[in-house]
Amino acid sequence: MNQSMNIRIQAPPSLLPPRAKLSSQGTCPCIRVQMEAFANSNLLKTALVARCSFGLSSSPINAERSLNCSAQLGALVTSGSQDVTTNALVGNEKIGVLLLNLGGPETLDDVQPFLFNLFADPDIIRLPRLFRFLQKPLAQFISVARAPKSKEGYASIGGGSPLRRITDDQAEDLRKSLCSKNVPAKVYVGMRYWHPFTEEAIEQIKRDGITKLVVLPLYPQFSISTSGSSLRLLEAIFREDEYLVNMQHTVIPSWYQREGYIKAMANLIEKELEKFRSPKEVMIFFSAHGVPLAYVEEAGDPYKAEMEECVDLIMEDLEKRKINNSYTLAYQSRVGPVEWLRPYTDETIIELGRKGVKSLLAVPISFVSEHIETLEEIDVEYKELALESGIKNWGRVPALGCEPTFISDLADAVIDSLPYVGAMAVSNLEARQSLVPLGSVEELLAAYDSQRRELPPPVVVWEWGWTKSAETWNGRVAMLAVFFVLLLELATGKGFLHQWGILPLA
Repeated sequence: MNQSMNIRIQAPPSLLPPRAKLSSQGTCPCIRVQMEAFANSNLLKTALVARCSFGLSSSPINAERSLNCSAQLGALVTSGSQDVTTNALVGNEKIGVLLLNLGGPETLDDVQPFLFNLFADPDIIRLPRLFRFLQKPLAQFISVARAPKSKEGYASIGGGSPLRRITDDQAEDLRKSLCSKNVPAKVYVGMRYWHPFTEEAIEQIKRDGITKLVVLPLYPQFSISTSGSSLRLLEAIFREDEYLVNMQHTVIPSWYQREGYIKAMANLIEKELEKFRSPKEVMIFFSAHGVPLAYVEEAGDPYKAEMEECVDLIMEDLEKRKINNSYTLAYQSRVGPVEWLRPYTDETIIELGRKGVKSLLAVPISFVSEHIETLEEIDVEYKELALESGIKNWGRVPALGCEPTFISDLADAVIDSLPYVGAMAVSNLEARQSLVPLGSVEELLAAYDSQRRELPPPVVVWEWGWTKSAETWNGRVAMLAVFFVLLLELATGKGFLHQWGILPLA
């Protein structure tokens, strides 16, 4: 990355914290928009419309009033009449929406290559830059070693992942929902580790002549290993393609706090609770996909904080419905010897059984589609563990899939983001800016604040000196060097250790 490049990313107000307080002037300070970015836009000549995610009453505002407000406090953008505003937002443009997801093997033969793609991603296995050349050999070794067990899991759910089929259905329903809201758009699916790959989706976007693109990861909460990985790949693709460089775009990095998503989750939980004989005695068990602890503590991944806030928002919605069940949050799907986010789902289930919990409702909080982690890990492994631990009544909330409230809210999120599509791409130089900065996630989040601050240069992973991180890596390099010297001397029978008598001469 060119460190002198100014990176500024416009984000729709629906991405902002849902609990912001109103200022004395009645304007939410977190949704002020830099109006100079829109100075040459036809949008201001008609209407500027977006949405405040924490549920303010809304009404349309015209461009003149927006400009007057921006002179004092910035523009307050709210949602209003779709018929009037979407025409201004769409115009003659060809709108595209790119849904990003993980992907999954569709047959048992796909399992090993899928695992290779997964572990070859440096956002999944983070090696020091000096050892990046080992990424693919290590991925090959792990994928071959894990393939037999993974095949057993996929065989138990029908021989492959349903993720692609469900995501395609979500894309089609989203297209219909956008059309019903007067936004004719084409919706594309780009998977990170299996077909249709992100590269395949981008090629179709180019063939269709899309001029405005909204990038929407299907991960409610942002993480380096999910949304971050997909966006970094997309960034690399954009930098190498002149068509994409000049195409206007914006990114929705996370949407866990949107009202429609929270309501849809609460609806599903309420429905499943009613299936228990004593609904009020059921503990609601939120199980989220885990990430390595170092991602949060060292790299600044906001995943844990966003997950905890998401759970709080869902429970607040349930409390409004007089549902006051006890609840807990744990993290599943850990792999490898490193420490992951705690508490772990399996350990928590055992502990709940010891405490006398008899009824448990599992909620796959970080998943919007059914796949191996829900159908096999939760429905089979964790259910069996729960019953063995003394839990008598087990239930599981289905993933959102194509739940109408959820799909409609995704459509609203896309519409909310349209005023920001291309707001920063006023020249070829600015168009080449990153979708996601290559530094820490804390810097990524800073790019979405209301002041649109410039990002500092990327964080250098490799450090020298006397910092804690530097001492760790310096020590590892020294140990590796000693190991290679010893290996070389044992192989050749010559060297300092032999000359000094530490090793016997041949």
